[in-house]
Amino acid sequence: MSLLRRLEAKQNEVSPAVKDRPKAPAALRLDPYQGLKMRIHKRIVDELSAEESKLLTDKDADRRQLNDIVARLANALMDEESAPVPRGERARIITEVVDEVLGYGPIDPLLQDETISEVMVNGPAQVYVERKGKLILTDVRFRDDAHILHVIEKIVAPLGRRIDEGSPMVDARLPDGSRVNAIIPPLALKGPCLTIRKFAKDPLTVNDLVNFGTMTRDMADFLQACVEGKLNIVVSGGTGSGKTTTLNVLSSFIPGDERIVTVEDAAELQLRQEHVVTLETRPPNIEGKGAITMRDLVRNSLRMRPDRIVVGEVRSGEALDMLQAMNTGHDGSLTTGHANSPRDMLSRLETMVLMAGMDLPVRAIREQVASAVDLIVQQARLRDGSRRVTHLTEVQGMEGDVITLQDIFVFEQTGKDETGRITGRLKPTGIRPKFVEKLAANGIQLIPEVFMVK
Repeated sequence: MSLLRRLEAKQNEVSPAVKDRPKAPAALRLDPYQGLKMRIHKRIVDELSAEESKLLTDKDADRRQLNDIVARLANALMDEESAPVPRGERARIITEVVDEVLGYGPIDPLLQDETISEVMVNGPAQVYVERKGKLILTDVRFRDDAHILHVIEKIVAPLGRRIDEGSPMVDARLPDGSRVNAIIPPLALKGPCLTIRKFAKDPLTVNDLVNFGTMTRDMADFLQACVEGKLNIVVSGGTGSGKTTTLNVLSSFIPGDERIVTVEDAAELQLRQEHVVTLETRPPNIEGKGAITMRDLVRNSLRMRPDRIVVGEVRSGEALDMLQAMNTGHDGSLTTGHANSPRDMLSRLETMVLMAGMDLPVRAIREQVASAVDLIVQQARLRDGSRRVTHLTEVQGMEGDVITLQDIFVFEQTGKDETGRITGRLKPTGIRPKFVEKLAANGIQLIPEVFMVK
């Protein structure tokens, strides 16, 4: 019996203990029109002509035309119902059926909402979204665990991925590029979970980050000079701090006449330059073979004559290959990593290099890191949900066995405004970085006033 069938059977089992429980709150009870919607769905599947069925699988088909087809069949069935369906309810039922047939069920409206950046399905009655950095519980509901699993399979099947008891985790992406992670029993003890990081149709620009307060104009100009001057930069931060967005903005500063190779687990970067090669990892097949890892792709990228290598995120042994690339003539490389501070990022890089399986002394690893990385951009999501660059930190070199760091810009929190938003300023520390000479060698001149305390 398939996992989907087992979940459906489990949903239909009613133990004596469950029978005696008090009724669930109204928000958690079954939709009174649930049976009708399921009958409409079955009618659509049974009665669509061959030509209309092709439209349902055609990604370029006009959604309005598909809506009309579904609405026609739905209205026909509702007219046959013994109990009439109110006009207002008809519109809602048709919309939900259309979402189920053409989209991703109950979460489809959330994916269409441009103010939502992340959708998190914890269970049939618990769907959260992130809006403006804040987590919000929605009133969106699934029928049961099997309904969530159906949506997950609808997402991963067209990509040639599978999710079942033998492979209960999957990373995928929607056609618009949104990143998807799904995990199901037996790993997810309470039922299938789905997390979708939405993909911005129009990528944020440096002006957007300045307007949001993520960075100042002086800092943006400084970072542009660092990218154009071919410094190796690591964007560091916690989950959801905006690292990929910042990496995307930094990548936009790369001159258009350079060859760029990007390496990612799930392609998210939206580079607008013309000469870009995008590489993406591949999971193992059903037999557990054929996986292509980040490390494989980073090593392969070195044979592709890149001017710049942009790695979406280093998590493991690919850090060693990335550092070696930075140290062997591939200046101007960019990447991100999870860490809570610039010093933590260096420790993480050391750990990731050891994960490559190379038995290297710690001092040798630190020398590699110190000579490879020029600048760490530390980013954080603050308590009010805003995302800020908190440090621009130069990696200066080694003193004994320790890598020396120097902050160039830091975020100074001053308080909160009347709306509860954290206030503060990104200010220079007054210290002129050593890599100014490297920038000058690449034709980039920075005025001293950039680093002066104001």
